[in-house]
Parts: sequence; structure tokens; C-alpha cells
Amino acid sequence: MSIQVTPNLNEVGVVSSNNVDTGILSELLSQAQTQAIATQESESWLQAIRDRATAIVHQSKFPTTRDEEWRFTDVSPLKQVKFQAAPSVVPDLAAFKPLLLPEADRSRLVFVNGIYAPELSAVVLPDDVVASNLDRLPPAYRSRLENYLAQIPGTEEVFTALNTAAIADVAVVWVPKNVVIETPIHLLFISTASVTPIITQPRCLVVAEAGSSVTLIEDYFNQMTNLEAEESEAEVGEPVYFTNAVTEIWLEENAQVNHTRIERDSPEAFHIGKTAIAQARDSRYTCNAINLGARLSRHNLDIFQTGEQTQTTLNGLTKITGNQLTDTHSNLALNHPYGTSHQLHKCIVGDRAHAVFNGKIFVPKPAQQTDAAQLNRNLLLSPKARVDTKPQLEITADNVKCAHGATVSQLDDEEVFYLQSRGLNANEARNLLINAFAAEIINQIPVFSLQQTLTKTINR
Repeated sequence: MSIQVTPNLNEVGVVSSNNVDTGILSELLSQAQTQAIATQESESWLQAIRDRATAIVHQSKFPTTRDEEWRFTDVSPLKQVKFQAAPSVVPDLAAFKPLLLPEADRSRLVFVNGIYAPELSAVVLPDDVVASNLDRLPPAYRSRLENYLAQIPGTEEVFTALNTAAIADVAVVWVPKNVVIETPIHLLFISTASVTPIITQPRCLVVAEAGSSVTLIEDYFNQMTNLEAEESEAEVGEPVYFTNAVTEIWLEENAQVNHTRIERDSPEAFHIGKTAIAQARDSRYTCNAINLGARLSRHNLDIFQTGEQTQTTLNGLTKITGNQLTDTHSNLALNHPYGTSHQLHKCIVGDRAHAVFNGKIFVPKPAQQTDAAQLNRNLLLSPKARVDTKPQLEITADNVKCAHGATVSQLDDEEVFYLQSRGLNANEARNLLINAFAAEIINQIPVFSLQQTLTKTINR
């Protein structure tokens, strides 16, 4: 059994340096805080959280490819765009009707540029279930928010701190003890990008109390403003904007959360997302992360098992083409006995696109009887497509069952030829094989209409 240094979990995902680079970070912070000041009155505890995060941003440097955590992902193109604070806009509901899920027609929260849009939302849930935003949160829950918001380790990471420093609104889902919600809750985050690049910072907090169960669909999309859409398409093509999102999910004992996260931003957008999970004993968490859009996207997924017999399932699918770059970084810390984790991440990469997967699993000495498996499978569709993969297991426990691996392959010519011999043309044969590769992840999503939509998207 290999012996490696067990990291300090409080430092997982942290990017900081004494070499302060405040230029672009200060500019982004200034624009983001403009929206926060305009939309949210400050409570003392919330302002204290913002102030701490602001200090972290000012002490951090902008990541570069010289930082190990960003070695394959160059975020310097963010410096070349001047972003402005997102405007207050309420688009027409009909404009994004194709995005709505019939399974969640009474459990939909819509946020436009990070701010709750009650006109576009529909929430009819049991009285004791909370699905709302920060301003509309019942007082009994609002007073408890301080114990959860920005409290999971990893908030020191620079983009997470940037989001926290300018919290303007928060999507809040709170499921009381032993309550099981049968219908999925759809959290739809719309960016109304236009000819002017904007920065939006959606924030989400989910608390599943002991014995509860909920299904979440977290969905990021772009809707150009009606007034500027035609002009933008004609003059500058796809809109440029920056989405910097943070989601925190707390699972108490024996709780279950089935979470699907979809990123389908504009092809010229920037998207950096952080998902942080804290799992108490006997809880069960599943994440289906689908990455389809954005010129440059990064998803940081941090999971902390905080009790025994905890189950974590991570499914991921990336489908990119053109010059897109998509990076998935996951950190899974198993700190207690009898924990299980199973991770399968797949990438389909075409043209000159570039996919990155870096998955870490930490199994320290207390985590005896751990069962952990991690696999990254990659399908390259062109000679210039690129993937960098780095699955990692760091184990100091001596009685565990752990495995990890990665594969990189291309479409099998013999399989394409066989399908052509059955009457399909070459393009149909290739699409059938690509769909079969993606279906292993798509079929895990517990919302049928969303499965169908994503399958059509993969076909394009």
C-alpha cells in the first residue's frame, strides 16, 4: 500500500500567494459588489462574511498556469475583457420556455443575473419545505443561515471568495427532518448577456435535515436581452459574460440529495463554478455534472464526508468542440470508517477543444473499510482534440478497497463500419456510438424530460 502525506482538508482547493495581483481581481470585485450593494441590505453577520471574503480576495493572486491547480487551465483571457455589473432585467418567460421542466412546473426557482425573479418562478411545495431566496426566507430559517452560508472548507479559494465578497442574493432550499420531496426542484440561473460583457455571481445553499430526501436540478443558461439580441448576433456573435457560481449543500444524518448540475452557457462565455458538499453519517449524495457550454469553464467539486457509512456517487459528462476548454477538479475527503464513493467522469472532445480532469480522493488512517473507485474515460473525435487527466488516490488507511484509472480512446473504425453495414451512413453511425458513450451518464439523471433534452444536445 502506498504511503503519502495526508493533506490538511481545510486547505483543499486553496489558491493564495504572497505575490499579490489585485488588478483584475479588484476590478471584478468592484463590479460584482456594485450589484450586491444595490440589491441587498446588510445584516451584521452577512456583512462580516462579505468582509472576510473581501480580505481574502485582496490577499490572493490571480491564478496562472504556474499554479499546480491551474496548470492546464489558462484563465488569463478573463483579463482581456472588461466586465460590468449585471443589470436588473426580467426577461420574458416565453423566451426560455424550452428550458422549463414539466416535472418541476410547481417547484421552479428562477434567478436572473443572480437575483431572484418571482415573476418567473413557481413554487408550490409542502408548507414546511423552504424553496426561496434570501429576502423571502422565513425568519425561523433566516436566523439559522449564519451557521451554513460560507461555512464549508474551501471558501478561501479565490473565485469562491470573490463570490462570497459580493453576495447579492441566495437561492435557498431547506428540507426539514424526515421530509421526502417527490418532485424535483429546478434552480434555473439565467444570464442576460448582451453586447456589454457582464459578471454574474449566482449563490445557492441547500440544507437537507436528518432523514430528508430531495432532487435538485441546478441549471445555468444564457438569455440575451430582447432589445439587444438581434444587434448582438449581427455585430459581435455570441455574447461574452462571466458566471462565477457557488453552491453549498449540507446533508445531515441519513439525508439523501440527488443533484444534477448543468452548465450550458454561451460558447464565448466564461464559467467558474464551485460545489461544496458536507455529508453527515449515513447520508447519500449523488452528483450528475454535465458540462456543455462556455469558451472556458471550470467546475471545482469538493466533498467532505463527516461521519461513518456515508455514500457519495459522482457522475460527470463533458461534451465540447471548437476551441472550448472545460476543466473538472474534484476533491473527495473520506475521514471516517465504512465510507463509499464511486466516480465516473466522461469527456467527449472534438475539433481543437481541450478537456481537463483532476480527481483527488483522500483516504486518511481513520477511514478504515473505505470502498472508493474512480474512473475517467475520454473519447477524442479529432486528431487535434486534447485531454489532460489526473486521477489521484492518496491513502494512509491500511484496510480499504480502492481503485482508480483513466482511458483515452477514439471511435472504433470497426464499430462504425459494422453499423454502416446495417444501413446507417457514416455520420449516423458515429452519432450512435457517441450517444451510447454519453448515455451511461445521461441515464442517471432522474428527470426524463431532461434526459431527452440533453440527448438531443449531445447529438448536435
